[in-house]
Amino acid sequence: MGRVALVTGGTRGIGEAICVAMKEHGYQVVANYGGNEQAAAGFTERTGIPAFKFDVSDFDQVASGIRAIESSTGPVEVLVNNAGITRDGTLHKMSFEQWDRVIQTNLASCFNTCRCVIEGMRQRNFGRIVNIGSVNGQAGQYGQVNYAAAKSGIHGFTKALALEGATKGITVNAIAPGYVETDMVRAVPEEVLQKIIRTIPVGRLGQPEDIARAVLFLVSDAAGFVTGSTLSINGGQHMY
Repeated sequence: MGRVALVTGGTRGIGEAICVAMKEHGYQVVANYGGNEQAAAGFTERTGIPAFKFDVSDFDQVASGIRAIESSTGPVEVLVNNAGITRDGTLHKMSFEQWDRVIQTNLASCFNTCRCVIEGMRQRNFGRIVNIGSVNGQAGQYGQVNYAAAKSGIHGFTKALALEGATKGITVNAIAPGYVETDMVRAVPEEVLQKIIRTIPVGRLGQPEDIARAVLFLVSDAAGFVTGSTLSINGGQHMY
């Protein structure tokens, strides 16, 4: 059997595309989701990939969820931290709850999941971790101080953990997607979305599969010499 891969926020959008691509390439894929039972059930029915419910912002829930996954499937050898939310607003109007919820779900979740798998990866002298950042964590975005801070934090977290894991066969990389055609982006008003597309040199939104293909490379044996990197996939919108 293939290596066990856990994808957080894996039942929709970019996460679903990553899960499907990895399953097609022989991984034993498990998805995590936070609350949308209907979407999770539909995902499993479509793909045959099991989905485990736990809140990635809660360390105890993550620890319990990963124990359940490892008991049923095997040790997690590949981890893709994809779960994320937005709670947009300018800082002078932003509540602490809007700030904290995004930081906990998007950034603290990376600590929670990595902490629960890193010791096993070190013992086995192998691991692949891919953290999904954002172009807005690189360039900033009006009305997203919380989201930009969390995603920027992911990029720094990735580099530091890559240094810690390098001698143990563990690679840690990040992907910084630009605007990808997902439910989150489709919720943007059409006139605003068209303005965004005009800033993308290739002239279109990204597709979830664009991100999934990059994940496949970074988790493969072929990428064993790639660690601490952030791969920007944004259609040329921001060259960092």
